[in-house]
Amino acid sequence: MKQPLAYIHPEAKIANNVIIDPFVTIEKNVEIGEGTWIGSNAVIMEGARIGKNCKIYPGAVISAAPQDLKFTGEETVTIIGDNTTIREFATINRGTKASYKTVVGSNCLLMAYVHVAHDCIVGNNCILANNTTLAGHVIVEDYANLGGLVAVHQFVKIGAHCYISGGSLVRKDVPPYVKAAREPLSYVGINSIGLRRRNYTNEQIQQIQEIYRYLYLKNMNISQALEYIEKELPASKEKDDIVMFIRNSTRGIMRGYGSSKTNGDY
Repeated sequence: MKQPLAYIHPEAKIANNVIIDPFVTIEKNVEIGEGTWIGSNAVIMEGARIGKNCKIYPGAVISAAPQDLKFTGEETVTIIGDNTTIREFATINRGTKASYKTVVGSNCLLMAYVHVAHDCIVGNNCILANNTTLAGHVIVEDYANLGGLVAVHQFVKIGAHCYISGGSLVRKDVPPYVKAAREPLSYVGINSIGLRRRNYTNEQIQQIQEIYRYLYLKNMNISQALEYIEKELPASKEKDDIVMFIRNSTRGIMRGYGSSKTNGDY
């Protein structure tokens, strides 16, 4: 719907049934899919690729230049999947030459004042609650749920189906399926409520719990625990996901609560 009180660059590619409220700004090199709504005073900047049936609330800024001193104006993009809601004053910066893109998946909810920095990858069905902040190059896998005021260090990876308590400082990688809380951020169990909502069986949940008992509660170091898990515990997709995540971690994973080991040991 053409809105006379909005500024829309003539080169922007906007589907016919997009609703654009007054005082929206849409710059060149922007693409917006069918059924999307853009609220008043939202700013959609160069390089935005917004999917179908999204909701962009007033004051949000999508695809602003990265807050990275290494950025030299290279052409990069911000990709937003279908059916994603971005609430008031959220900010998503486009990529740098490190990956040339910042991505937020489909069916996500980014609440008010969320910040997603350059080169982040947020998966599908994720929730980032109010004031959650992702530094550059963060990866958030599918179905992760981050509470309000969570701050995530650059290059951290957050596993699928995990829940991170509000106000947490995330300095280390957070493996899939877990709940994380306390300071420093620690394992406090698995996200059994979230898993049941997504139709995981009791048997699957118990298998995940058993894996994390060896990782965090059996007084083994990570190498010992992984060796035991790979050799002794039943095969499953969830086991493969956890083992692969930890083996591929470059920052190390968060500690177990009450562990005498330092974060560096994880």
